[in-house]
Amino acid sequence: MGTTLFEKVWNAHVVTEVKDGPSILYIDKQLIHEVTSPQAFAGIEKRGIGVFRPERTLATPDHNVPTKGQNLPIVEDLSRFQVDKLTDNCNKFGVTLYGLGHASQGVVHVVGPETGTTLPGMTIVCGDSHTSTHGAFGSIAFGIGTSEVEQVLATQCLMQTKAKTLKIEINGKLAKGVTAKDVILYVIAQISAAGGTGYFVEYCGSAITALSMEARMTICNMSIEMGARGGMIAPDETTFNYIKGREFAPKGAKWDEAVAYWKTLYTDADAVFDKTLKYDAADIGPMITYGTNPGMGISVNKNIPTIDSIEESNKVTFNKALDYMGFHAGDSLIGKQVNWVFLGSCTNGRIEDLRQFAEFVKGKQKAANINALIVPGSKQVEKQAIAEGIDKVLAEAGFELREPGCSACLAMNEDKVPKGEYCVSTSNRNFEGRQGPGARTLLVSPLTAAAIAVSGKIVDVREMLN
Repeated sequence: MGTTLFEKVWNAHVVTEVKDGPSILYIDKQLIHEVTSPQAFAGIEKRGIGVFRPERTLATPDHNVPTKGQNLPIVEDLSRFQVDKLTDNCNKFGVTLYGLGHASQGVVHVVGPETGTTLPGMTIVCGDSHTSTHGAFGSIAFGIGTSEVEQVLATQCLMQTKAKTLKIEINGKLAKGVTAKDVILYVIAQISAAGGTGYFVEYCGSAITALSMEARMTICNMSIEMGARGGMIAPDETTFNYIKGREFAPKGAKWDEAVAYWKTLYTDADAVFDKTLKYDAADIGPMITYGTNPGMGISVNKNIPTIDSIEESNKVTFNKALDYMGFHAGDSLIGKQVNWVFLGSCTNGRIEDLRQFAEFVKGKQKAANINALIVPGSKQVEKQAIAEGIDKVLAEAGFELREPGCSACLAMNEDKVPKGEYCVSTSNRNFEGRQGPGARTLLVSPLTAAAIAVSGKIVDVREMLN
C-alpha cells in the first residue's frame, strides 16, 4: 500500500518512537516571534543550556509592532518590552533576527516563504497557530506552545503524536470574483470550525493545483480554523518556480538535487486517507462570516441560517454569536453598513493580495465612512508594492499603505477596531474581541474587502466586476 504526502514527510523526520506513545520528530526549522518566545528562552537559560542549533531558528517581531512610525520607539509599554526582549534573546543565543528596520522583517509566515526559508519536505514549527501556512509547499508545519518552543530550542526535536489524514479534494474552475480565501471559508462553513480536529489535511484537485503559491498559502493558513493540526499541498512546478532564486533556496547542482527529491513528495495512487471530502468549485461564491468563529460563514448573497436549520447542540452558541454581532437569524447582510476594512495578516498580506485590492479600487474612491488599514505582510511586500506603484494607486483612491506587521488581525498592537464597530477583515479569525474589545469581525477575501471599501457597505463583488 502506498503512502500519503503527510506520511512521507513524517516518516523522513521520525528520530525514534516511544512504545505506546508519541514519536520524537526532528524539526528542520523553527520560526519565532516576540509573543511566545520569551518564556522559552528564559527556560533554557534557567537550565544553563544554549540553543542547540541556532542556525535552524529564525526570528522576526510581528504581533506587537506598530504599522506606522516603525523608526520610532514603540509607544505601548508591553509591546515595546516584548520586541526588545526578542532582540536581547536573539543576540544572547545567536539566533538570526529580522528586527524592525531590517529589509526582511515582517509577519513570520510571510517572511519564511518569501526568503526561501520554507522549502518542500521540511518540518516547520512556530509558537503560532497559523504555522500551517507553510504546508502549501508540501511541508509538515504546525503551531506549538511555549514549552514546546523551548523543547525545540534545546533539542531541535519535538515529541508528537501522529495525526490522522484527511483529503479535501476540490475540482472544477472557480467563478469570477471567487478566490482562495473564499474556498477555505466555504470548506470550513461546510465542516464547521471543529470538523478537522485530529487530522492533518491534504488539499488536492484541479481547483487547488490551478492556484498560485500565494493562494495556496491562504488555503493552508486557515487549516487550523477547522480544527486541523495543519494542511498540505503537494509541491509541483508552481512551487518550484516560486522558490527558485530566493535568498535561501538551493543553488546550482543543489537546486537540481532538491527538485528531484521534491518531485517524490506526492500521495501515491494507492495511499489511503482516514477520511476524504470532495467539493465542486462551481458551488463556491464570495464568502463572508456572520458569527464568531470561521465556520459561521455564508456566500455573501445568501441569508444567515434560520434557527431551525441549526443543530440543537449548537443553538445556544449560534444565538450568542448573533447577539454579539448584532445580527438576526435569516437576515441578509447585503447593504449592511461597515465602517472598517482591514487588508493584511499572514492570511492575505502578500503582494498578490495587495495587487488584487489595488486593481479593484483603481479609479474609484474609498467610501467616506470607511476607516481602512492596508498593511503589507513584510518589508519585501511593502518594497514590491511601492516599486509597482500600488501605494500610489491606493493613495489616489483614498487609502494609505502602512508598514508591515500583524496589525488588526489581533488586538496586540495599536491597530484596534472600536467597540461595536464592524470590520470586514481579510485575516483568519472572527472571535469575540479578536480585533479589539467589543469589535465585530466579518472575514472576507481581499477582493470582497475592496468592493466593500469603496461601497461603505456589504456588497456582492460579482455585481461590481466588469
